[in-house]
This record gives sequence, C-alpha cells and structure tokens, in this order.
Amino acid sequence: MNIFFDTTVLVASSSRSHPHHAQAFPALRRVATGRDKGFISTHSIAEVYASLTRLPVEPRIHPMEAARIVTDNLLPHFETVPVSKADYLLALTVMKDGGWSGAKIYDALLLGCAAKCSVDRIYTFNLADFRLLAPASLRGKICAP
Repeated sequence: MNIFFDTTVLVASSSRSHPHHAQAFPALRRVATGRDKGFISTHSIAEVYASLTRLPVEPRIHPMEAARIVTDNLLPHFETVPVSKADYLLALTVMKDGGWSGAKIYDALLLGCAAKCSVDRIYTFNLADFRLLAPASLRGKICAP
C-alpha cells in the first residue's frame, strides 16, 4: 500500500512518550520493513525536527537526537516529495479561497504533496483540518493509522 504520512504521525511514531505512539509506530514499522511504501513531503523534514525539539516530554529531545531520528529512522525508509514554489502558491490559493488563516497552510501544503503521489491513504492525526482542506479526490483517503 502507498501511504503519505503527515508530520503528526511521523512525530508520534518517533517518540515513545507521545500519546499516539502506539497507534503510529506500527505504520512506520510497515514502511521500514517494506510492507508499505511511505511518502513524506520534504517540508516535513523541518517540521518533524521542529516538533521533536519542542515536544513537552521529559527528558527533552536534544537537537542532535532529533536530527538523528530524522536522518536515520525516517529518511532512509520514505520517498520524499519535493515542494516547489507552485506548491506553496497552490496552498496559498486553497487558504485564500477558503478564508482560512494560520497553520492550516502547512496541512494544505502537505495535501498538495500527497496529491502528486499515487497514494492509497493519507495518515494524519489532524483529521478535521485535512478533510476540510482536501480536494474531493483525496478526502476518502484521509485516516489515522
């Protein structure tokens, strides 16, 4: 199965103390073992690092450890989908046309990346915003792992 992973799932699968870890980690393991093919946006590389270093967990995740998680645990197993200027402009258009503001633009950007792949599912823990922003062709593919 081809699956696009939202940053929320990548972060949850990467930290045992995350409340959604038990739900997210098996999805990551299926990609790592080759049972599923995983896709992520190149934008998510930065988002995962930023989120891991800000997680309210004890002990805090050190920047060196967060970088290692991204480079060793995630990137070798996923196909990255590049983000272009056109992708950012499309996300801006989705936001403008919907009258939405704020961080939803990152979800719109990731949905644009998912649309460029032939994916069967889009995994996220932000179901409401993803379904709100998604074109009709993607809405049925959005689910939690």
